[in-house]
Amino acid sequence: MTLDSLDKQLLNLIQSHLPIVPEPYRKLAETLGTTEEDILARLKRLIESGVIRRLGAIFDSRQVGYSGTLCALKVPAERIKEVAAVINSFPGVTHNYLRDHPYNMWFTLLVESPARLEATLEEIKKRTGIEDILHLPASRIFKIRVNFDLGEDENA
Repeated sequence: MTLDSLDKQLLNLIQSHLPIVPEPYRKLAETLGTTEEDILARLKRLIESGVIRRLGAIFDSRQVGYSGTLCALKVPAERIKEVAAVINSFPGVTHNYLRDHPYNMWFTLLVESPARLEATLEEIKKRTGIEDILHLPASRIFKIRVNFDLGEDENA
């Protein structure tokens, strides 16, 4: 996919300067000198093409009582798609990926409470038939901020 200058400026802005206003896309349009409809169409195209995987806020889940963990399972090669579909059906799963390791399927889970976390892991075991799930809650929290500078001047 080819990105034009406005696409790049839009992507630069939304990474850390998405306006917190009632009409954020209209505000972005004003900042970038275009229309709200153009911004929405561009975002839709960027999402559909996979340039944007997720558009939303990142917050400190612990501050609002959520519990999260990194998990890993040993999944037979012939069951990868099936097990991934089960895991991905849970709304608290934020990432799911394969690794070249005996524990080959890894995913992150974020839910409303420690009790809900345990219940979700038990339900995953039940629905996949895989009892051996590594449950690796963070012992230290690191805040990672990654912004990709696409090389266009921002109007922010």
